[in-house]
Amino acid sequence: MANIEIPYGKSKLAIDLPDERIQGILRSKAGSYKVNMSEEDIVKRALENPIGTKRLQDLAEGKKNIVIITSDHTRPVPSKITLPLLLDEIRKKNKSANIKILIATGFHRGTTLQEMKAKFGEDLVENEQFVVHDSRNSEDMELIGTLPSGGKLEINKLAVEADLLVAEGFIEPHFFAGFSGGRKSILPGIASAQCILANHCSEFIKNPYARTGVLENNPIHRDMLYAAKKANLAFILNVVIDSSHKIVNAFAGHSEKAHLNGCEFVSEIATVNAKPADIVITSNGGYPLDQNIYQSVKGMTAGEAACKDGGVIIIAAECADGHGGEGFYRWFKESKDPQDVMNKILSRGRDETLPDQWEAQILARILINHKVIMVTDSKNYEYVKDMFMTPAKDLCEALKIAESIVNNDSKINVIPDGVSVIVR
Repeated sequence: MANIEIPYGKSKLAIDLPDERIQGILRSKAGSYKVNMSEEDIVKRALENPIGTKRLQDLAEGKKNIVIITSDHTRPVPSKITLPLLLDEIRKKNKSANIKILIATGFHRGTTLQEMKAKFGEDLVENEQFVVHDSRNSEDMELIGTLPSGGKLEINKLAVEADLLVAEGFIEPHFFAGFSGGRKSILPGIASAQCILANHCSEFIKNPYARTGVLENNPIHRDMLYAAKKANLAFILNVVIDSSHKIVNAFAGHSEKAHLNGCEFVSEIATVNAKPADIVITSNGGYPLDQNIYQSVKGMTAGEAACKDGGVIIIAAECADGHGGEGFYRWFKESKDPQDVMNKILSRGRDETLPDQWEAQILARILINHKVIMVTDSKNYEYVKDMFMTPAKDLCEALKIAESIVNNDSKINVIPDGVSVIVR
């Protein structure tokens, strides 16, 4: 008997599974990646040895208006470590620069003051200039070009006005952009709502190259890369974290070259080979990534890749923030079944994308071919049912429901952290 632990909110859920039923336990190697350095020293090493560009302190010398883009409350970037080191690096040769820290919310809701203090620490929040990006405020945006896809490239004016633009973030597998990090700090990070909608159109989401771990020929990545170049993103610091959100590696330097180096590393440690099973048990990596149903679709895509057609995906996600997007929720609430959702979305052109359509499209794709059981807080049960999924109070109950759909001796793939792996 194997005892399996799955991240859930700020804790874990456990279940005992018979050894003979486990087809595979699919984990990223990040958890076993050994580093004989502190997290701070890993970051310092990256900053001192940038890839494809000068050190940040040299780029910052003589600059007056510097903007650092950072991630919002939905991303586990360890900014309490990374941001002070970035600021120190800039101020080594430029103590007088006006530095603004722009929180890249993309299409998410704004980060609250309480969330900012939890993520960055009270000292940074009280002593540095933080600005929360609002993609829906057109007055904050400036048009700087046209995306390869034809959409208008509009980004936050603060970034355009900067004479040095820097970004921090983390690299993990991403379910339609290939990988997170790098260029995503610009698009969707600090882009306008209309720009994000154009980039996330149904045509691109449907594209077979818009998948986890794929950059080549990925139309969404192509737009994002163009956006970063047009925005003059001069320097990035991207970290790789393990399941405990500890830094195991860091990549700094040129926005594209350093990011590609990081993606290659993540691909090496995150790629797992799976034989599809009737049942898959997974998660969205716990807090902060499982704050809502919207975000938890990412973990479901790992389950999708490791599950037989007609099989069952069990995902554990606390979803303390509910469904995570009214538009996302309404796609399902106002449709008769997942295929109806998909038909409505695919009928919309590139310039007709609606808010949260992309997440609904991916969830519909999963639900057309699989049953999904969601272990979540009971306050979400009605949302889960409205979205054509089945709620469960714990993993044991979820497994019993799954066995009633397939059979009692079905093989099971376990992906403890669905957002940390690339399933091949």
